[in-house]
Amino acid sequence: MENRIDHYIESLIKTREPLFAEMEAFAREHRVPIMEPAGIEALLQIMRIQQPKRILEIGTAIGYSALRMAAALPDAEVVSIERDEQRYRQAMSYIGRSEYGSRVEVLFGDALELVDKAGEKGPYDAIFIDAAKGQYTKFFERYSACLTAEGTAYTDNVLFKGYVAGVPAESKRIINLVKKIQSYNEWLMNHPDFDTALFPVGDGLAVSRKRGGK
Repeated sequence: MENRIDHYIESLIKTREPLFAEMEAFAREHRVPIMEPAGIEALLQIMRIQQPKRILEIGTAIGYSALRMAAALPDAEVVSIERDEQRYRQAMSYIGRSEYGSRVEVLFGDALELVDKAGEKGPYDAIFIDAAKGQYTKFFERYSACLTAEGTAYTDNVLFKGYVAGVPAESKRIINLVKKIQSYNEWLMNHPDFDTALFPVGDGLAVSRKRGGK
C-alpha cells in the first residue's frame, strides 16, 4: 500500500530541470544518499510557506538539496557543511555549474567541529539536518542555538525505511542505528523548546518549530 502511494505521488511530481535530473542519476549510480522525491517536495513546500532567508544544512553530500532549496527560495542563502572530501568536491562542481550556486556556501569539515564557524554565519531561519543519523541529537543540541526566535529545524530520515516502526533489521549495525533514531525522535517530540511533527513522506521528515515564535 505504502509503495503504491509513494509511486503515485512521485508520478505526479514535475520533471526536474536538467542539472537536478543529472544529479539524481549520479546519486542513483554511485549510491549517494539524497532525499527521496516526495520527501524533498514536502520539505520545499513547507519552506515556501516559512520563507526562510538564511538556511543551514548539515550534510551537503553532492549539493542536491542545497541547490533545490536555493532554487525554490529565490531570496534565501544556504550554508552547508560536508566532511567527506570527495563529496565536497562533487558538490562544489555542481554548485559551480548551477545558476543558484552564488547563494550556496559549503564549509568543508565535521559539523560537530564547525559549530562556531557556522554559527558566525547565522543566525538561521531554518536548519536542515541530513548527515550521520547516529549524531542527530548532537547536531540538534549544538545547532538549534543558531536559530532565530521563530526558526524551524527539519530532520530527514527519521523513519529510516520503516525500521523505527518495527520493520526487521538485518544487521547489528542497523539495529544500533535504529535505536539511536528512535531515541532522537522521542527526545525531539518531548523537547521543551520545540513543537515537532513527524511526516511520513520520503524517508520521514521531522519539522520542529521553535516555541514562542509568531
